[in-house]
This record gives sequence, C-alpha cells and structure tokens, in this order.
Amino acid sequence: MTISFTGVPASPTRLEQLIGGKWSSSAGGEIVRNSPAHGVAVSIIPQGTAEDVDLAVAAARRRFDGGGWSDLPANRRAAIIRRAADIIVSEIDELSLIETLESGKPLWQSKAEIEGATELWYYASGQAQTVHGETFNNLGSDQLGLVLREPVGVVGLITPWNFPFFILAERLPFILAAGCTVVVKPSEHTSATTLSMGKILERAGLPEGVVNIVTGFGDPVGQAIVAHKDVDMVSFTGSTRVGRSAVMASAANLKKLSLELGGKNPVVVMPDADLDKAADGIVYGVLHNAGQCCVSGSRLLVAKDIEKALTDKVLTLMSRVNVGDPLNPGTRVGPIVNRSQLDRIMGLIGEGKAEGGDLLQGGFTLDNTEGLFVAPTVLANVKPDMKIAKEEVFGPVLAITAFSSLGEAIQIANDTDYGLSATIWSTNLDSSLALMRKIKAGRVWINTTITGGPEMPIGGYKESGLGRETGMSGVSEYTEVKSVIVDQGARTPWVI
Repeated sequence: MTISFTGVPASPTRLEQLIGGKWSSSAGGEIVRNSPAHGVAVSIIPQGTAEDVDLAVAAARRRFDGGGWSDLPANRRAAIIRRAADIIVSEIDELSLIETLESGKPLWQSKAEIEGATELWYYASGQAQTVHGETFNNLGSDQLGLVLREPVGVVGLITPWNFPFFILAERLPFILAAGCTVVVKPSEHTSATTLSMGKILERAGLPEGVVNIVTGFGDPVGQAIVAHKDVDMVSFTGSTRVGRSAVMASAANLKKLSLELGGKNPVVVMPDADLDKAADGIVYGVLHNAGQCCVSGSRLLVAKDIEKALTDKVLTLMSRVNVGDPLNPGTRVGPIVNRSQLDRIMGLIGEGKAEGGDLLQGGFTLDNTEGLFVAPTVLANVKPDMKIAKEEVFGPVLAITAFSSLGEAIQIANDTDYGLSATIWSTNLDSSLALMRKIKAGRVWINTTITGGPEMPIGGYKESGLGRETGMSGVSEYTEVKSVIVDQGARTPWVI
C-alpha cells in the first residue's frame, strides 16, 4: 500500500513557551517534532528545564497570592473564558491543521474535536458563576454555619499527546473558572495547539501569570511540576505507570491530585443486540484515533451464540476503513504517534498470537510510507488471562472473547485493574441495566460509544484514576472546602 501526501508545510514552525506573560525560548535547547504521518519536521518547541518550571510556578503563585484573578468577580472571569471560546471558533481551521500535523489524526477529526473543545470552554464559563457554598441556620439562634468553596491555588496541568487540545479543554477552562492559576505542560509530541491556546487567552484578556506553559519532556518538566512544593494540585492525564510516579512525587507537600489514567475497556454485546449497529460502533470504538484513546473499546466480549455473525460483520466493516494520509478527507485511521509506540503495539500483537489468539485481520505495518501506520487488527479466541486482554495496547487492535452468560460477561468485564469506560450493546432493558450497574467503570455507553457532552463528568474506577473532570465536577474538583462557624452569643466561660 502506497500513500501520497499533500499539504505538508515546507518548513517547521518555531514556537516559544509562556512564563509570567513573556514568550521565550529555553536554555535547555529545542525539540523538533516530526509528523508521524509524513516523516517531516512540522514544529520546533523549547526543551524546558526545571528552572523554567520554577519561574512558571513563581509567576503563577504571584498572580494567585497577589490578586487579579481569584479575587475577580466571577462574571469577569466568565467573560474572559467566553471570549477565548469565541476566538477558538474563529480559528478552528488553523488549529485543526496544527493538531493534525503533530498528532497524525485525520483533519476532519481534529476539526470535530476542536469544535467539541469550544463547547467545553463555553460550558466552563457558565460554571464560573455557579460556584457556591452552603449555609446552616440550624445550629441555634447564636450560631451560623458557612461552607465556602475557594480555589485550590496553583495547579500543575500535564496533558497527553492523543487529544492535546480537547483534553486541555476538559480541564483548563474549569481550572480558570474556579479562580486558580496554572502551569501547563503539554506532551513534547503535541505542544503547538496548547501554545496557540496561550496566545488565544492573551487576546481574550487573561492577566499575565494566570496561565504559564512550559514545554519539554516529562523528566525534568513534568517531574518538577508534580514535585514542586509551591504547586497546590496536579491534574495529570496519561498512563497508569506515570500516574503512580505522580502520586509518589506529589508526597513532597501532599498536594491534591486529579488523575485520568489507562483503560482496558470492555465492549459487551448481548445476544439480542442490533448487530449492524453494534458492529459499526465496535469498529469506530477501537479505531477512533488509531486506537490511541484511553476509552478505546479494545476488548470485545460477545455472546457465543452470535460470535461468528458479529465477527464477520466487524471484519467486513474494518476491511473498508481507509488508513493513510490524515490530510485526505477520506482517511479514517491515521498513524501511530511515534516509533516506540508502534513497536510496542506490534510486540503485543505478536504476544497475543503466541499465547493462542487467532489473527483474523491486520497484524502488520504499512510499508512504503514515511509514516508510522499499523493496519487495523483483530485477534479472536482471546482468553481473559492473556496479555493482549490485560494490557492497554493503545493501538488499532481488537481482542475478541466469547461468554456464555450475563454473569460471565460481568465477571470478564471486571477482570482488569482498570475501570475507565465500558460499552454495552443490547436491546433488552433488563440486561442493559444489569450490566450498567455491575461493571466497574467511570463511563458507560449503552448502544453508542465514545460520546458525551460538557455536562457529563469523566474519570475512572480502580487504577484508571482519581477524581472527576467536566460536568458539575469540573470546577469543584479545583476548589477546597472551608467550614466556618460564626458565634454571635455570649461565651460560657471555660475557665472557672
């Protein structure tokens, strides 16, 4: 298969990081990002250092403690967040192209995600004005109880490469709505749209020092943010392995954490399911973003009675999926983000075959291209204890396991260290509700998959994370609760 590419820029874009309202390079040098689809340099970013993190945290701390953001009336914070959303709308095409060149995702997908991100910014702007506490007027005539919500302080925000602009939007506007200041570290693979967001926020009127962006590698930049004693909270999205490291590093000052980590997400198909609808949803769920999605439906659990019929439909649809140039409007699956991730995916496919899985489709890389492409892959006869059924692949790989009963389906679905998401395909209300209630996952879709809206909270059970983002949790996650008792009566002497 040969893929031709068009529309690739002649030279990479050189970018700077944002610290205390100033755009600058770093003494650490530079990082060149090659497009994973085209094999050419598309952006050059600063290779930030721990010293850059110190400067960024100091700027965020000065702004938080010195005023000019958390103490502003909520309607003024909301107005700035709304203006930022308006600017995103006006720049969707430019942002989409930047996202596609760095990440490799199809251009139409980048555009859809940035449109979705805009909705998050608008929703968060409204939440800025809904943060409230409680009063307790039932403590007696001489006492009044108050419960206040206050911004947590300086937040370190570390975002991944797979949905750089969208995941930023699931967190940053809510952090700002709460009144916090921020130090952002985007992935070194996909920093450009985050840096573009910094420019947008400047144009929207955000005071300097509220948002600071330091680019570079996880070590030292991410590590310095998580361990920094002047950072009050860290929001991290990424692998469970790195999440564990964040938990340990945060012990320096017992900072608050919000973690969205890995997933090994079950897709349960019951005998009564609409198989055409389910098959299309299954193919979308595992191939969306080339499978590089934390909520990817990578484990297909199907009732034995319909296993062959459903598998045939999945294979037919998957064979029709266009893999290739993300700038081509007909492309559905783009490249893998980098060579090491591609090698890991191929290694897990090989282990799946070695452990007894039947390779029904794919299992190879696409030759004669400059990009990093893995063919959509299906493995059947996968046992729950096999590595391909246990480990997050983060690639376009579907593992099929059959079950005999509802109880067995629930048992297999929960036989994982993760609990991020699950998908159920069934036209039977009783089965759907039983599965929804029993499967341990932070998000569950019934007869649809990988969808939602700003109103819905996201997060995981077990080793898939801590805390909840977006929805009504979006702002409250970044606040502290203060309990206050006001006594207006005469004091009964304690010393007699």
